[in-house]
Amino acid sequence: MAHLRFKAIDEAVNRNPLQIDFESNRISDVFGINVFDRSKMKRYLSREAYDSVVSAIDEGRRIDRKIAGQVAAGMKSWAIERGATHYTHWFHPLNGATAEKHDAFFTLDRNGEAIESFHGDLLVQQEPDASSFPSGGIRNTFEARGYSAWDPTSPAFIFEQSLCIPTIFVSYTGEALDFKTPHLKSLNALDKAAVSVLSYFDKEVNKVFATLGWEQEYFLVDESLYNARPDLALCGRTLMGHAAAKDQQLEDHYFGSIPERVSAFMKHFEMECYKLGIPVKTRHNEVAPNQFECAPIFEEANLAVDHNQLLMSLMEKIARRHKFRVLFHEKPFSGINGSGKHCNWSLMTDSRINLLSPGGTPKNNLMFLTFLINTIKAVHDYSALLLGSIASEPNTHRLGANEAPPAIMSVFIGKTLNGVLDDLEQRISEKKMTPDEKTELKLDIIGKIPEILLDNTDRNRTSPFAFTGNRFEFRAVGSSANCASPLITLNTAVADQLNKFKVEVDKLIEKGVKKDEAIFQCLRKLIIDSKKIRFEGNGYSQEWIDEAQKRGLPNLPDATEAYKTFLYPASIKLLGDNNVLSERELEARYDIHNEIFVKKVQIEARILGDLAINHIIPTAIAYQNVILANIKGLKELFTDEKEFLSLAEHQLQTLKMMAVHIKTIREQVKLMDETRRDLNLINEFPERAQKYSKQVKPFLDEIRYHIDKLELIVDDEIWPLPKYRELLFIR
Repeated sequence: MAHLRFKAIDEAVNRNPLQIDFESNRISDVFGINVFDRSKMKRYLSREAYDSVVSAIDEGRRIDRKIAGQVAAGMKSWAIERGATHYTHWFHPLNGATAEKHDAFFTLDRNGEAIESFHGDLLVQQEPDASSFPSGGIRNTFEARGYSAWDPTSPAFIFEQSLCIPTIFVSYTGEALDFKTPHLKSLNALDKAAVSVLSYFDKEVNKVFATLGWEQEYFLVDESLYNARPDLALCGRTLMGHAAAKDQQLEDHYFGSIPERVSAFMKHFEMECYKLGIPVKTRHNEVAPNQFECAPIFEEANLAVDHNQLLMSLMEKIARRHKFRVLFHEKPFSGINGSGKHCNWSLMTDSRINLLSPGGTPKNNLMFLTFLINTIKAVHDYSALLLGSIASEPNTHRLGANEAPPAIMSVFIGKTLNGVLDDLEQRISEKKMTPDEKTELKLDIIGKIPEILLDNTDRNRTSPFAFTGNRFEFRAVGSSANCASPLITLNTAVADQLNKFKVEVDKLIEKGVKKDEAIFQCLRKLIIDSKKIRFEGNGYSQEWIDEAQKRGLPNLPDATEAYKTFLYPASIKLLGDNNVLSERELEARYDIHNEIFVKKVQIEARILGDLAINHIIPTAIAYQNVILANIKGLKELFTDEKEFLSLAEHQLQTLKMMAVHIKTIREQVKLMDETRRDLNLINEFPERAQKYSKQVKPFLDEIRYHIDKLELIVDDEIWPLPKYRELLFIR
């Protein structure tokens, strides 16, 4: 009866979303009711079809067309019973959004009778028009066809009366045009490499999968104020606006009481999440005013990525019903914290053992150290590519802004674990170890890891990649990003490093070195080789930036420079050798990222120019006229020149300041437009993006500076845009 009760809630929400008490119902009653999960498959599929799908999910086996037909029939029956009228292949193109083309189950049979139809071919593959999606030159203009293909590892779901089938998206010639395709390949590479290394510790493990727990930060803005700010509506961030007298400096918003309107929104979108099987667990106020965060229970990484993309779409829709707009831009407001999407990543075996969590025996702890140290080495070797994977035009405004990690990759593991690695480096020798030395090493260091880590798992919010007890937290990821982007690189880098580690250990074993001793020796070498990536201090400080330069660590605050890492020979080899992305696909992604960068800056420049010339300057001139009228009145009233100048001193100075700001704004907008027009003649997007970054973006800051000065001068009643003090405090 749960679904009937929640149908009544849906109807009530349509009447008044602010008066519904969602928490009066048990989450367990509705969790996953709109997901075609295993329990639904058991009810609607034959045993043969069910076993085939489960094998595809758990073992990566293919589903043949005959079985696909049975699955499609069962899926259709379930979906129609749940009120679905359409179906769609749901995928993640490289524009950062999700995409879907909806077709009705309805069709006409040979006799013209209306029927519902959905067969296996439609489930397994469709041919959406690929012509308008970013391709980076992979397809020609006349090759509009693309293929979407079913991903059975992520269950189908019903959203707004459509059966949504998660899929990959590839070009007519087979190259990936999405995030999911290379992500699945990276997960497969990681699985094989990890299982291979686990043969040293547990030969019963058949599969290893990455887990992901994302933390989604976001801002909420009142819809009426949002609509009055063209920059927010069209760019996702404010292009002008002076800081409010009070914002986050008292840190009284963080973890504070959630405003009633916001709480109603949160309860609403969380309940919709539960119906879709998204296990959201946490909600709270973030540091900045109007900034909030939600986070789920950890899931298998592919499913978690799908759930995060779905959650963002869901939040945008639900926010409108509560008269809000949700902002996922990494830096929507100047002067206060931006938003990130911390990606908590770990490795789990099919026997539910977390490989990044210490165990109860020296053997399990050696296994833990093996995966911990190999991960650190992978981040060390591919730190630049990891920075490229999280680079974007919006994220450049956030990284390094004294609220988020700088664009320098470092690894924080805490002083306790640092001490363990230092001890291992000192006590492991390349010479043959005696039985007593090995026993002492296992008991004194490795065996005590769980004990010494108890209540000693430090936190470092300034680190871009921090170990937090049983996982690594990739904090540099931007709030609007698709989590798959950094995970593609991370998964592949760790897989590649594990494969190298296995080769080196096996070489030593073949030479007669005992297995544990071979592992120790290889781990010691990795500890030494990756030492410079480890950093325990304040990542926000200038001292760290200077120290990182001495260590030779890449610092890539400019997104267009970070994108170049896609084409590094080491990156091409890493992703190519592991069958994740070909050189052609990497070149395409390089072009796409640069094209998106150019277009985002281009849009911001156009909007800022329009607002400056057509809104700000006319308002400033109107206020100048008010001041001029006041000055004229004073001059008529006070005929003594000295007395007049004394009384009108402030007004005259204000006029001069305003004249300077207005003149500068006009000149800078004109120069910005001319520069942009000249740069648009450059055909290649990478070159154009680099020029835009260096020559156009600085105008945005310069023009903003003068507009913000005018905001402090012009009469509040005539200022044309809502100010920060209005935007940032929900009432």
